[in-house]
Amino acid sequence: MTDTQTPATTIKPRKLVEFMPEYHPPLAARTALRLDFNENTFAPSPRVIERLLQSTSEGLTKYPEREPVERIAAAHFNLAPDQVLLTNGVDEAIHLLCATFLEADDEALIRTPSFFMYDVSVQLMTQNLIRIQADETLQFPFERFLQAITPKTKLMMVASPNNPTGGVVPREHLLAIAAAAPHAVLFVDEAYYHFHGESMLTDIAAIPNLIVGRTFSKAYGLANLRIGMLAGNADLIRYVRKVSSPYNINGIALDVLPVALEDDTYVRWYADQVATGRDRMAAGLRELGVEFFPSHANFILMKIGLKHRELCEAMRIHGVLLRDRSSDPGCEGYVRITIGIEDHVTRALEALKISLNEIGWTPTK
Repeated sequence: MTDTQTPATTIKPRKLVEFMPEYHPPLAARTALRLDFNENTFAPSPRVIERLLQSTSEGLTKYPEREPVERIAAAHFNLAPDQVLLTNGVDEAIHLLCATFLEADDEALIRTPSFFMYDVSVQLMTQNLIRIQADETLQFPFERFLQAITPKTKLMMVASPNNPTGGVVPREHLLAIAAAAPHAVLFVDEAYYHFHGESMLTDIAAIPNLIVGRTFSKAYGLANLRIGMLAGNADLIRYVRKVSSPYNINGIALDVLPVALEDDTYVRWYADQVATGRDRMAAGLRELGVEFFPSHANFILMKIGLKHRELCEAMRIHGVLLRDRSSDPGCEGYVRITIGIEDHVTRALEALKISLNEIGWTPTK
């Protein structure tokens, strides 16, 4: 053994850690137009940039204070401070919910396909992850989801709009799920809320087992700063707060969030850009004969078929990154494209037309 080699170890982690799935984001060499990760493709509010330029060296030496910014966020969303917890993105929010509410013999209920981090965080805590697979329409399987609830169900996670489909779950269905399982937490992931406009935040006061998740990575354009939010019944949020680190969010993110929240005009502008671009992309896909799932988010899931990998590679060569979702249950042959500002949609459509022709793709008869 050389000095640089690490000695072998027989130490093993918990069994659930050893066998839980891993998330490997394909982030290498993202120098082209980034339409693969549902990010804001343009920029955050100009006020955020101005605030960043005011950062000081002294400020970097201080531990971040989350509570004052939580009060600001709570006021912005017409909530009480004890109903809000800021998190290190929605990824940490999901992890905290699982760590707070799941015992080893509890069940967690999700629909598939959906956000893969649900699988990762649930299986860190319990082997009893119940997946309700959507049928070929990829619509939310409401009746089967409802029927899967048991006395052992402790956590239910539903994204609306959903990733990777962009589909939404009607409010009456979410209310029915919450009512059917008062012994379980219903987590409604609204990461893509701004591109749809309907929310369960106003139902928090009336539904004691409801927790809503939001992110500031998408419409607000703060993905690199990693900041999200949980909002729900104060007693539930108090439990999650106990599990959370008191310094889970960096001070730069906390410093710029208030000015990002203040600039509603910018967020509405970006959401309008996405809505217009989504319509343009849908029209372009119809013209090309590409099937797609109707989306309420800042992306569209396209059905390409056997040439899905070839399309992603061809688009990369033409300077546009797509996300192949074929590994998601029920999504074989599907590719996802992020919708951004007008110029980016134009570039994406031009590259898509060229790439489909180059790979010899033809519409399914």
